[in-house]
Amino acid sequence: MAKLYYGTTTEPISIDDRLLAHVKVVVATKLRRGESFTLSWVHRPGEPAGRSTIWLQPSIPLRFVFDSEQPETLDQNLLKRMANDANSSRGLSLDIAMDEPVPAASPAQSAAPRPFARAA
Repeated sequence: MAKLYYGTTTEPISIDDRLLAHVKVVVATKLRRGESFTLSWVHRPGEPAGRSTIWLQPSIPLRFVFDSEQPETLDQNLLKRMANDANSSRGLSLDIAMDEPVPAASPAQSAAPRPFARAA
């Protein structure tokens, strides 16, 4: 299980390695552009019930820690879907199933301003 450290808190947000690899690319792209957005998730079993949302902006420190030494292979369609979500008023949500096939983007959606990296 990978970990995302947000701000000055010492307690990490635990996220699946493959999902965090995708999140890292989307977050880095948005923050590099100076764009702020929200990141939300449902609490895991064993945590108090509920849902959390954090506000991500370039001035708040983030650290991504992965269990695996090798970078994950990234799904370009999933990256595009996550980037679109991050650009929406809803923000980026981690409540997605990584094993579900991601529908291919329509031609209007597939024109991305910058390509995403292949590994994180």
